Amino acid sequence: MKKELRNFNRRFAKEYNWFRTLFYMSFLYIVVYGIYNLYYDYKIIGRENLPSKKARKGKYIYAANHVSQFDPPMVVMAAHCPIAFMAKKELFEPDCKINWLVKRLGAFAVDRTKPEIATFKTVKDILGTSWSLGIFPQGGTRPYGKLEGIKKGFAEIAKVAKADIVPVAIAEWSGYLKPFSFKREHVVIKVGKPISYQLPAEEIIYQWAQQISEMADYENCVPKPEISGQEKETANVEN
Repeated sequence: MKKELRNFNRRFAKEYNWFRTLFYMSFLYIVVYGIYNLYYDYKIIGRENLPSKKARKGKYIYAANHVSQFDPPMVVMAAHCPIAFMAKKELFEPDCKINWLVKRLGAFAVDRTKPEIATFKTVKDILGTSWSLGIFPQGGTRPYGKLEGIKKGFAEIAKVAKADIVPVAIAEWSGYLKPFSFKREHVVIKVGKPISYQLPAEEIIYQWAQQISEMADYENCVPKPEISGQEKETANVEN
């Protein structure tokens, strides 16, 4: 009898245990830092904007621009904590060469064409553990220099989860590593100031886009929203 393949759009809090956390952080320090120290001239700026260790026990979503397949480990390098990333469902298919690693590092599958209830349940479970959530609001990778194609659902996820958003900018990306080259590639990873989930969704999107644009020297294609007086008053009361 053929074994039914698991749908990784639904993951549970028990999967983000101490053993997976140990594997995750070991992978970060041994593999990720090893590769970047060898092949990249990289710099991390703005770590003072990160939530304190005590505050990190709360709920946070790390949201970054998306220029390459190397972006997830760079976000983790900046945040220095385990992050479960939303990933396209194609990465979990048997013919994907990295599906084993993607699953072990706690990522979960999402359908970019439509939101699923399982996504919100998984987010809730993850943020109930010591892990944070990672999102790329642009969906797939985009050409460097222009902030467009933003999926607005990340703001709604933040509001439903009651989780503040930490912007992370991948800046000055020069390209993928070249194993047989003596030239080191260049990248700067910048951490922005947290954005409150209590703000209106359109304001969350605008503030994220504004910070990413300034830190990564992007052209911002997101217009500043018109916020009504009632919305301002509500935001002030909640804060």
